[in-house]
Amino acid sequence: MDTKKKNIAVFASGSGTNFEAIVTACRNGTIAGADVALLVCDHHDAFAVERAKRLGKKYFIFDRKAYDSKQEYETAVLEALKPYHIDLICLAGYMRIVGQTLLEAYPKRILNIHPALLPSFKGATAIIDAFEYGVKVFGVTVHLIDNTVDGGVIISQRAFEYDGDSLEEVEHRIHGIEHMLYPEAINRVLSKYE
Repeated sequence: MDTKKKNIAVFASGSGTNFEAIVTACRNGTIAGADVALLVCDHHDAFAVERAKRLGKKYFIFDRKAYDSKQEYETAVLEALKPYHIDLICLAGYMRIVGQTLLEAYPKRILNIHPALLPSFKGATAIIDAFEYGVKVFGVTVHLIDNTVDGGVIISQRAFEYDGDSLEEVEHRIHGIEHMLYPEAINRVLSKYE
């Protein structure tokens, strides 16, 4: 039986470490039967674009300011995705709130990775917020997104205890977990679309 590979689009705004981890996991079979077809980025100078070039991956860069509304730029993103027949969108350090245009086009097919144990510490400064609060258990959450900030069905979580005083060490451990947990969660979601 010939099964078609699933196509993933990764959305990133920054350095792209999770983007590269997902590409690597597809290439080595950790994410089974899938390939990263496209990187979508909202910053021309994001290092994620350099990673895409080095990894031989197609990329689409958009400037939000070039569009009059969120709906207009998300429509442009959808047009960019169309030729790649995308099965799943993975947000990986994408620092924009996804709107209805994308949510309606990809219902229950947009994943996000968040560097905290949701529902605690939502938002862009989750690691710092958890660290400053003094929690002793940190972690990572992969979830399907909905129209709320860091809401939606949780797919996977992984936690670790930490009683030290180094924010850098916490960030390092979180990123290590992200690079393992995200491919596992992607596998779990894609297996439901076989």
